[in-house]
Formats: sequence, C-alpha cells, structure tokens
Amino acid sequence: MKKLLNDPADAVADSLAGFALAHSDLVRLSPAPVFVSRAGGAVTGKVGLVSGGGSGHEPLHAGFVGDGMLDAAVPGAVFTSPTPDQILPAIQAADGGAGVLTIVKNYTGDVLNFETAVELAVEEDIEVASVLVNDDVAVEDSLYTAGRRGVAGTVAVEKIAGAAAYRGTDLAGVAAVAERVIANVRSMGVALAAPVVPHVGGPSFDLGDDEIEVGIGIHGEPGRRRVPAAAADAVTEMLVAPVADDLGLGRGERVLLFVNGMGGTPLSELYVVYGRARRLLEERGVTVSRSLVGNYVTSLEMQGASVTVLRLDDELETLWDAPVNTAALRW
Repeated sequence: MKKLLNDPADAVADSLAGFALAHSDLVRLSPAPVFVSRAGGAVTGKVGLVSGGGSGHEPLHAGFVGDGMLDAAVPGAVFTSPTPDQILPAIQAADGGAGVLTIVKNYTGDVLNFETAVELAVEEDIEVASVLVNDDVAVEDSLYTAGRRGVAGTVAVEKIAGAAAYRGTDLAGVAAVAERVIANVRSMGVALAAPVVPHVGGPSFDLGDDEIEVGIGIHGEPGRRRVPAAAADAVTEMLVAPVADDLGLGRGERVLLFVNGMGGTPLSELYVVYGRARRLLEERGVTVSRSLVGNYVTSLEMQGASVTVLRLDDELETLWDAPVNTAALRW
C-alpha cells in the first residue's frame, strides 16, 4: 500500500488541518471535539444546516460548508460515524436563532448518533429538525443500514436546502424542501476496484480483475450483483435503468443528472458515463436541464462511479441555481 500519509492513525486529523488552512476564508476547524463550521460563524436569523458522517468520502461533507450550503459538518473516523459529543457543538455553532436542520445519511450509526445529539440540543432550547437521505436504489438493507442507503443524492439535498435557508425560509419550510428533494432523487453506483482504508492497509473487499460490483455502497458494502467487467455504455445502462424506473420518470419531465466519481476514476471516464446516461434519459423523453460531473461523494480511492437523477420543478431548479460558495461547489 502506498499513500501520502504520515501515521495512518492521524490521517483524518492531518487531512482536516490541511483543509482548514487551504480554505481559511470559508471554514474554521474545531480540533476537539472535531467539526468544521463557517468561518464567519452562524448567520443570525437564518436556519442552520448541519451534516456529517464518516471520513473517506471527501469532499462530502466538510467541502460543502460555506455560503449557500452547510453551516457545519461533522467528520468521523474513516467510514465511521461521528459521535454525539462532536455533533452537538456543531449544531450549537450552526444555530443563528432560527433553528437547525440536520441532514443525515441513512446509516445506522449516523442515525443513532445524530438522534442523540438532537435530543441534547433540544434540551438546550435549540429548535432542531432532521431529514434522512436514502437515495440508493441498489439494495433495501445493507451492512450498515436498515432500509436504503444515503449516497450521492446527499449533495443535492444539502445544496437545495442550503439555498432555501439562505433565501430566508423558516425551519419547517427548509425541512419540507429537503424532504421534497429526498422524495425525488435516486442513485446507484458501481465499483471496479476496492479502496484501501488507511488503518487497515488492504482492500476493503475482494474483487477480481475481470469483475465489477453493481450497486456498491460508498463504504464498499455489497451491491445487487457481481458481474463480468463490461464496456462503459453497458455499465452505465445497469445504473440508469434502475434509477429512472424507481423514480417513475415520464416523458416531458426534466432532471438534474449527476455523475459522481468514487475517488479513483479519471474525470475523462466520468464524462463517458455522463454521455451515455444523458442519451438514455433523453431516449425516455426526459430533459436533462442541469448537470454535475466530478468527485463529490467518494470512497477513498475506490475505482467506480455512481449515477444520481433528481426530478426537478421550477422551485428546485431555482434553488439549485442559487449562488453557492464552498470549497467543493461554487457558482
């Protein structure tokens, strides 16, 4: 194993320290307990947004802290949920007096630890609402979940809910917008090769040179099936069809198409996937009106990609287009 690390036990701390230095105009790092928040602190009178989860998925979530998205992000150890004593001060840091929305991916540890932190925040008279992201259509239950997993659709939830908060929507309204995104976003991924968790030192799962895992989770959880490696167009069809079918997309609808890299796949290959995914949607009579391509929800250096489709309406499209200024997403 070759990685640009010092002590593997310090991988997350060293990475966060560098991230905070590189983006000191946007974020500040609390070293103990560990969380990342907006450099300017909570915005008075605005609903705060907090998310988090295990490290190893960068830029998710810390890379989305800033104007128009999250007010705080809570990173756990690699592929490990953050603890309530990290999450509570992040909620406190995000509270500008209008309440806080927590955006939680559907993994058992994340759900339980965020629930505990929210209960503690409510005891301190902070108004908190929570939404659960579960966009992965690949499997119903997995190694870390009961129900569907939360994966790359989380980016759309954080971006659109963040825009709603910045326009002055109240807590109930921001939560309702987030729920609408969750109801209309679906994802599915594929792995070509496994990631290496720093403190483990070896691949997180075994995958033959001539095999791919269709429906892989962002922690390397098993997918729907393991099949022989195939050309990009064929693999893309394996992802787009289940996503579009699950959404029930009809002719004349418009969508955001998001092709996400898992960390180890070149951007050039992601655009190959995007091209085929877009043609497949257009063949269904669906208009792709917004697009995003890149590494936004990774699994360390896993080779692979995921396809996310969000059904859009006028409001969701406007909120997607609203200004955002974070380390990983800005326009």
